[in-house]
Amino acid sequence: MNSIHRQEVRICFVGDSFVNGTGDQECLGWTGRVCVNANKKGYDITYYNLGIRRDTSTDIAKRWLQEVSLRLPKEYDGRVVFSFGLNDTTLENGKTRVDLADSLKNTHEILSEAQKLYPVLMVGPAPYIEQEDSQRKQRTIDLSKQYAFICKGLNVPYLDVFPILEISNIWINEARANDGVHPQAGGYEEFAQIVENWDTWLNWFPVI
Repeated sequence: MNSIHRQEVRICFVGDSFVNGTGDQECLGWTGRVCVNANKKGYDITYYNLGIRRDTSTDIAKRWLQEVSLRLPKEYDGRVVFSFGLNDTTLENGKTRVDLADSLKNTHEILSEAQKLYPVLMVGPAPYIEQEDSQRKQRTIDLSKQYAFICKGLNVPYLDVFPILEISNIWINEARANDGVHPQAGGYEEFAQIVENWDTWLNWFPVI
């Protein structure tokens, strides 16, 4: 009988298709991979993937609390990781799906409410490879900088993955070979390694 005590942690990952792991033939994405590795370190991770394709910050603002609260009863060590924003920058009918001001307002409200209830982290938007819209890259970079500013003001740790993944050959080549947006297993493994090398992630879990 295994007598080793495993620290139980429940984590909700809330976001878009990159949180969902869309394109990964192993159906893990970066979120599943970081949880697999946390389990290997001795934690008992209950992993909830709440990523929905095409979700914007407006969509997430409407749904996150109900979805998370159902999965994180107060008697457990429940935590939340948010990652979204890229879909806000998509042009539709000549304008972005979510105005920058509304995106920032949504994010501030989501994080300020969530941090009252749970330990919270935020991971910034990942790069979008197809470049029919030449200004999208800059909009995403600007949005990520604004998210970082919001998180700093709220004392929520923020990880900007954009500049690292933007120069990742694996991320770029897999996305191009797949659907032009989402990588496959190798790209998500790169994403997971960025998260796992983040000091905040390393120190986020209780000491076993």
